[in-house]
Amino acid sequence: MTDNCWKLIDNYVRLIDNYREMNDKFVKLIDNYSHDGSATFLFQNRHGYEVKLMKKKPIYVEINIDSSIDNVWNASQDPDLHSQWDLRFSSITYLPKKDDEPQMFTYKRSVTSLFTVEGWGKSTGTFNKEDGTRSSSLHFGTDQWLSPIKEGKGYWKYEPRQKETKFLTQYDYNSNFGSFGNVFDAFIFRPIIGWGTALSFDVLKRWLEKGESPRSQYFRFFSTYGLAILFSFIWIYHGLIPKIIGSHPEERRMLAGALPLEDSKLTAVMIVIGIAEVLFGVLWLVYKRKKHLFALQLAVFPLLTIAAIIAAPEAAFHPFNPVTFNLSLFVLSLIGYCTSEDVPTAKSCKRKR
Repeated sequence: MTDNCWKLIDNYVRLIDNYREMNDKFVKLIDNYSHDGSATFLFQNRHGYEVKLMKKKPIYVEINIDSSIDNVWNASQDPDLHSQWDLRFSSITYLPKKDDEPQMFTYKRSVTSLFTVEGWGKSTGTFNKEDGTRSSSLHFGTDQWLSPIKEGKGYWKYEPRQKETKFLTQYDYNSNFGSFGNVFDAFIFRPIIGWGTALSFDVLKRWLEKGESPRSQYFRFFSTYGLAILFSFIWIYHGLIPKIIGSHPEERRMLAGALPLEDSKLTAVMIVIGIAEVLFGVLWLVYKRKKHLFALQLAVFPLLTIAAIIAAPEAAFHPFNPVTFNLSLFVLSLIGYCTSEDVPTAKSCKRKR
């Protein structure tokens, strides 16, 4: 009995030692801010901070605009003009000030009809060089706890070239929600707002160079990519659910009317068609020239409608039948074809120094 007790105690001591060893190896990802505001992610164990993983980089966007520096300056410094092309703001309002005071302003960004982020800003100074280069510094933030951004600083810079203006911005900010907010910002929000800034710069460029209003550009952009996502879902769904997974009797009957095959071969053909539709749906997400895909559908949907009616004429009398369904898709494709010409893109901007 005594020997058994000593064995149990010995096993318990070994278990504790193993736990301590594992605890030394265990690491916990935490975030830490250095004194200059640049975020680093570190490994931590009971001996302290160890391995640095990554450093938060400020957002940088640069673009060359074929317009005078005065035009670019006015479009970005006038609050009414600025809010038209910059996706980050729904409205900007300058507050009254004295001549020797910095310009204070408020801004709003309506995320949905139910939620609007409101914040404050301050133009901390402007600087003009002898070569014509201009710059403007900003300090901004919000007191709304639900906003991903707490407070930040940045600047605009305008450099005149021979026939164009190099327009750039760099800014950084602190996040809300502690450690979770820092991780969310690093992997989700910061890439999105950086992309939105670059897209806005391209919209400004096209506005000043070609005269197309920002409202028109954004309408074409969101129409094009909204339709692309819709068509991707439609093709993937109709290829995957009724053909590959469900093997729906109506699908088989329509295919059998067009191709008189044996049941086993009919199933194989239907799976192949389903795979082709899924791949075409994926193509909508990765292919850059959406106008080509819209043009292809303008030719394909009338053919699919005719083939469906020939294979199963009675289907034209069903609710949500191939005639009305394909006609709707044809009209949407026509809209997409008309709006997808030369849409704005964030890729026209330089994102690193």
